[in-house]
Amino acid sequence: MEAIIRWGVPTALAPVAWGANYYVTHRYLPAGAPLWGAALRALPAGLLLLAAARRLPRGAWWWRSAVLGALNTAAFFVLVYLASQWLPAGTAAMVMALSPLALMLCAWLLAGERPLPAQLAGGAVGVGGVVLMLAGDPGPAGGGGGTGGADGLPGLLASLGALLASSVGYVLAKRWAAPADGGGTPGVLASTAWQLTLGGLLLLPVAALAEGAPPALDGGALAAFGYTSMVATALAFLVWFTGLRRLPAATVGLIGLLNPVTGVLLGTVLDGEPLGPARLGGMALVAVGVLLGRPRPDGASPRARADRTGVLPARQAAATAAQGCEPPPEA
Repeated sequence: MEAIIRWGVPTALAPVAWGANYYVTHRYLPAGAPLWGAALRALPAGLLLLAAARRLPRGAWWWRSAVLGALNTAAFFVLVYLASQWLPAGTAAMVMALSPLALMLCAWLLAGERPLPAQLAGGAVGVGGVVLMLAGDPGPAGGGGGTGGADGLPGLLASLGALLASSVGYVLAKRWAAPADGGGTPGVLASTAWQLTLGGLLLLPVAALAEGAPPALDGGALAAFGYTSMVATALAFLVWFTGLRRLPAATVGLIGLLNPVTGVLLGTVLDGEPLGPARLGGMALVAVGVLLGRPRPDGASPRARADRTGVLPARQAAATAAQGCEPPPEA
């Protein structure tokens, strides 16, 4: 319980900010410029964090940061921007509630983190809640000047693409941050700054070639980009990657279920999307899923932790000593 309070509560700020970002993007940002929208979201946030970190990548962290920037920043931001424009805010957020199972699977395949039965059950219950919420979804009407097709399929595909890119990127970020290497293991601030900056720089020439000049922005769009870049990106990614280092990926994925709940509530309150029994029941199931997948007390045995992570206790201790920091809870 101490771990979830210390690291889980700050981590929860990220999915709440992202859930609100669907509404902000849907309502206030230009619909025809997803590449510029993603670049203007990523680059200011990355440069701000880079100035705070005052450190550039070294060694392998140049290409690692480029890979993470391509997945967690470039691909993810563009696809989320498209999904937010093509779907109602609540619908776009609800698709991302599949992230717990996607993150668990990617963590298992790429980082050897075996999910607990309770975490799998929590993810399944949460997904069931999302399915129930989608059953009560109004469809891609919702107003807001979206650009998408009549049946909402492009928006759903964009959401699923964003889910896949971010799940792989988050697990790689967690895996590469764990072992010490020749270039040193960077702090969360530096590694977040690098991937946001490199992802933004990657987007700039693509946006200029594909979309021409940056879109004209009025006061509302400028304020929306301020929220998107500073709160939903700089702050949210900082607390999210901190949570990934301190909590199991499966638990962080379950905390991410707050993303669709926030999106549904804001879509209802601010955009007039109906909130019926199906959506209320779905949000209740999402809450149950988060509780089911919460971290275990620290009293779990070393052998149980080894079985869960695939890392033997002695080897884990040696890696922790080389890294020069406390092991993350449940690691």
